[in-house]
Amino acid sequence: MAYEKLAAEIVEGVGGAANIDSVIHCATRLRFKLLDSANTKRDELKEHGDIIAVVESGGQFQVVIGNHVGDVFAAIQSQLKNGGVAVDADVESQSTESASKEKQGILSIFIDIVSGIFTPLLGIMAASGILKGLLALGTAFQVMDAGSGTYQILNAASDSLFFFFPLVLGYTAGAKFGGNPFVTMAIGGALVHPSMIAAFQAQQLPDAAGLEFLGIPVTFMNYASSVIPIIFAAYVSCKLEKFFKPKLPSAVTNLFTPMLCILITTPLTFLVIGPAATWVSHMLASGFESIYNMSPMVAGIVIGAFWQVFVIFGLHWGFVPIIINNLSVLGADPIGPLCLAAVLAQAGACLGVFLRTRDTKTKALASSAFTTGLFGITEPAIYGVTLPRKRPFVFACISGGVGGAIIGFFQTKVYSFALPSILAFPQYIPPSGAVDITVWAAIAGAVVGIVLAAFLTFFFGEPREEKKAANHLATSVSK
Repeated sequence: MAYEKLAAEIVEGVGGAANIDSVIHCATRLRFKLLDSANTKRDELKEHGDIIAVVESGGQFQVVIGNHVGDVFAAIQSQLKNGGVAVDADVESQSTESASKEKQGILSIFIDIVSGIFTPLLGIMAASGILKGLLALGTAFQVMDAGSGTYQILNAASDSLFFFFPLVLGYTAGAKFGGNPFVTMAIGGALVHPSMIAAFQAQQLPDAAGLEFLGIPVTFMNYASSVIPIIFAAYVSCKLEKFFKPKLPSAVTNLFTPMLCILITTPLTFLVIGPAATWVSHMLASGFESIYNMSPMVAGIVIGAFWQVFVIFGLHWGFVPIIINNLSVLGADPIGPLCLAAVLAQAGACLGVFLRTRDTKTKALASSAFTTGLFGITEPAIYGVTLPRKRPFVFACISGGVGGAIIGFFQTKVYSFALPSILAFPQYIPPSGAVDITVWAAIAGAVVGIVLAAFLTFFFGEPREEKKAANHLATSVSK
């Protein structure tokens, strides 16, 4: 299917190419950052047959497309480039950027930054996590030996992204902050350079001699798999780049600006930014762990019931750094499993609509949304099926809370990054390879979420007025 026509209509609907500051996409949404959202044709976009929904959240104008969003994005990207507009471009002037930020609150700016940094990586993070889960499943059922060459090669493939996170996040953070992403990627690479890893390991030995930089003691941290240090470092580097670039002669700026950014930011990261950000990472992980340990069951109810509400408003992006930070600092994360029942409950509500309705179009939409929901993509379910009917969405939230309570009570954790879906179960298997009660609790919570949401939607999802009208019509026809 050609998407050029749809892409052109979306570009026109968001106010034209001149109104687009940048555009990225996630699993189902086009995420526009616009210069002026008042210039959009929101109602026309919402009524478009190929658009599921339009959402404004986190400083972004989001157009929900569905699973083929990548193809539509490619078509939009081509049109914007042909029109002379760069995708993911910086705001044209400092004054425009400042005016744009003044319109946004702190929360919106935070969500915009987090989504911009992590959205390009979600697919590969989920794929790597699934592969790690399959390896855990293989060792748990003794299909694969952890000491074999096959396991080690596949484990390296699944673990490489997370080990070199500072390098990868250096690129996406640099692009998001409007700097040269290859410069910030180089700074991230320095954090996981073999000599730096070796220096960290050497400092763990008794009577190890400390290292210095220009006479200043260096506090070495293990930055492999870390998240927060490189984001702060990338921010500083991009600010330095914007400071140096206009001040250096044009003949040498392309050489000396990157050199000065690396020369200043890399030592500064090892001396100040890295240790401070690592301390923040540990405090964040310890703080969440303390709150979670107060009542995992209550945490499960809250996350399970409101996760999809967070998704609607884009607030779920605030949890992504916490989840990744937990995996890096604690080695496991409890938030991901609590979301599982909430996601699958939306799929269950779609199943209830599919079984209940007699409308052919609604059946087709509900069945498609049910399938994508099982694999962790709930936007088609929310905007196409459950939210417009209100009750199915509420029943899904209730069912997600019940399933989340079960998962939270047994304190299920995930050991690699996972999108909440039926593919995530192997990732709940502990590194020991033992399939314990926490894994079965995740399965039970997921089943409860799907079945309860389908049951409630099937029997109570249709408003009473519609039932009366349907019964009256049936009676009239029979007479």
